[in-house]
Amino acid sequence: MVALLTASSASRLYQSFPTPETSATLKTEPITLTVSAAASLQNAIAALDPVFESTHPNIRVDYNFAASGTLQQQIEQGADVDLFISAASKQIDRLQAKSLIDKDSRRNLLSNRLALIVPQDSTLNIKAFEQLADAPIRRIAMGEPRSVPAGQYAEEVFLNLGILPQLQPKFVYGNSVRSVLSAVESGNADAGVVYATDAQISNRVRTVAMAPKHLHAPIVYPIALIMASAHPEAARTYAEFLASPAAQEVFIQYGFGPGQ
Repeated sequence: MVALLTASSASRLYQSFPTPETSATLKTEPITLTVSAAASLQNAIAALDPVFESTHPNIRVDYNFAASGTLQQQIEQGADVDLFISAASKQIDRLQAKSLIDKDSRRNLLSNRLALIVPQDSTLNIKAFEQLADAPIRRIAMGEPRSVPAGQYAEEVFLNLGILPQLQPKFVYGNSVRSVLSAVESGNADAGVVYATDAQISNRVRTVAMAPKHLHAPIVYPIALIMASAHPEAARTYAEFLASPAAQEVFIQYGFGPGQ
């Protein structure tokens, strides 16, 4: 089931930022920001966006949601992006190594957990990641590890459990964590590995296990300003909005944890 932005959280968000009538510093010329963000952030950001745009009426935000690896490649190829929110450090690290992000703007915005899910009506008695090696489980959905951080984390878990070679013939790869969720929702996979936040938004799947944190690298969501941004001031304003206590409260409602 999709979590909703509560009235109290929305009220605190509106109160945290100046309104057009009270702010003497708001610029009047319209600005359009492009934010590239990991697919798993889509629902939470959709709840936050109306609050940001109503309290910053001169700034419109366009979003590009996809796998973090795909977004990284787009930025490397010169895509018009102002701000990047990745679901893993690796993509931001690579952009930083190429001087494509403002390293001083970088911070870990959020954290997450890795969940093992099955279709809501599944009759398979799966309670642990280790059971995915059992014969009755034939199709396991996961993100393509080269471009989807959730797939990279899942691969780490399987490798550390010593079951990766046994599972590889069963893998059904998705091009984003949301496509993995869809595969399990539709019953096209017996099980899948997604973020806890993705499992939370669907009433068509059940979470049967959470990956122990010691089996994979910390799941963090770094945010950074793109060096080629045409609107760095507005991009920083938006990043500060997402990091505000009121916005963080909304992210928590959607299952995210604080940045680590």
